[in-house]
Amino acid sequence: MFKYLKNDIPASIVVFFVALPLCLGIALASDAPPLSGLIAGIIGGIVVGFFSGSRLGVSGPAAGLAAIVAAAIGTLGSFELFLSAVVLAGAIQIFFGVIRMGIIGYFFPNSVIKGMLSGIGIIIILKQIPHFFGYDSEPEGADSFIEKSGETTLSALAHITDNITLGSMIIGIVGIVIILFWDNILSKKHAFFKILQGSLVAVVVGTILQVVFSSNEALKIESLHLVQVPAPEKLSNFIDYLSFPDFSQIFSKDVVLIAFTLALVASLETLLSVEATDKLDPEKNVTPTNRELFAQGFGNIASGLIGGLPITQVIVRSSANIQSNAKSKLSAIIHGFLLLISVLTIPMLLNHIPKSVLAAILILVGYKLAKPSLFKKMFSLGWTQFVPFIVTILVIVFKDLLWGISIGLVIGIIVILVKSYQNSMFMKISEIDAGKTTKLVLAEEVTFLNKATIQKELFNLHENSSLELDIRKTRYLDYDVVEIIEDFLIQARNKNIHVHLLSERGNVDNPESFIEFLKLDKIKTNETN
Repeated sequence: MFKYLKNDIPASIVVFFVALPLCLGIALASDAPPLSGLIAGIIGGIVVGFFSGSRLGVSGPAAGLAAIVAAAIGTLGSFELFLSAVVLAGAIQIFFGVIRMGIIGYFFPNSVIKGMLSGIGIIIILKQIPHFFGYDSEPEGADSFIEKSGETTLSALAHITDNITLGSMIIGIVGIVIILFWDNILSKKHAFFKILQGSLVAVVVGTILQVVFSSNEALKIESLHLVQVPAPEKLSNFIDYLSFPDFSQIFSKDVVLIAFTLALVASLETLLSVEATDKLDPEKNVTPTNRELFAQGFGNIASGLIGGLPITQVIVRSSANIQSNAKSKLSAIIHGFLLLISVLTIPMLLNHIPKSVLAAILILVGYKLAKPSLFKKMFSLGWTQFVPFIVTILVIVFKDLLWGISIGLVIGIIVILVKSYQNSMFMKISEIDAGKTTKLVLAEEVTFLNKATIQKELFNLHENSSLELDIRKTRYLDYDVVEIIEDFLIQARNKNIHVHLLSERGNVDNPESFIEFLKLDKIKTNETN
């Protein structure tokens, strides 16, 4: 691990500069203390980095969990109770690793996963708009589409111009301009601008502007709109500022449901990030997914025990790590120690960062998750991709994340059933010697779901015709379908329909041996498989 120090140390510094504003910003988006985001970044670097089998992946608080965390804290009414759910989620992730669920990500349709990320992006944008404008009087219901005291998310945002903090709004706009200019123009000019991230530059400029504005009453930003990281006089007092989990209700319905949601979504995000990181890796290392679930589980337990947000492997920091030419997981571990040092040594400096510049970063993160071009692409792929995608988004935004994923998954399964029903066979009718011969080619897998379609076509065949039934490509033939064919043969005899079977074992024309041959060829093969 220490073989590539000359590569890993510079890379860790770059990742640290990327992670610092994101840790603070994600804590802001989660309605959690700023310190909780930094703790999650520290644990994600040091603990997860140590246990993980990923050479280049970096873990920490994820924007994709922000909506769940904010809703969970509100539901439980206590950050300490929420921390107990984080610890339980870590234990569930370890259990996922034990039962080898590292392939869980492959069981969710891509359309549902993209819908989940887009829905989260939209929620992040909506939640950050008040912080972006320094809105001092957020009405009840501003974070919800469900009506509360006459206010909903949209109606609250419509009133946002009533109470804007001018200094916060200016810094937020400057932050967005800097990041867009940096990422879209400067980063293409020189490698230096890729190493030094635009989000960090925006934070530095925003902090300087905040200090300058503090001497002007019209532009001054109150402490309510600044980051508030504990700044103890002595390092020994730092422990007094940590939050610890309240386990008194750990097995209550709400805590267990939140823990399971966190474990499922964090595992999905991690596995998706692992797949993306392995593809970006120049050496194409393959990360052991079950071990990664173990590492994430240990990380979440550690984070929850000392007041940190839930952790996943994150693609933004991982890609920055790869682009900076990291060679081993030591880079992720060192970045965790750098975050720890910053919390212990410069908390007063961190407390000058305005929330509006962090909101600017998060609004762009949300936009990247929910780009209009993605909606256009999903629509162009047809209804089988677009319907699960858009339904998942709508349910996540208007209800919650677990409902969105569940309903999206159900829609995805329904799509599979519909396509299976439609693709059970291929039929071709041709005229031969003034008579009609129907060629029916069964699909590779034919189940009871295809009974209706096959029965309809077989029993609609005309008298004195011929049927060529081709099962050479069929690898699974449900017994229910065999019975349909058996019943048809009786009718075929009465309607003078000649039936010819094409099989891998040979061809059959004798109706008496037809079914026995069919059962021998397919049913026994199915049982063996």
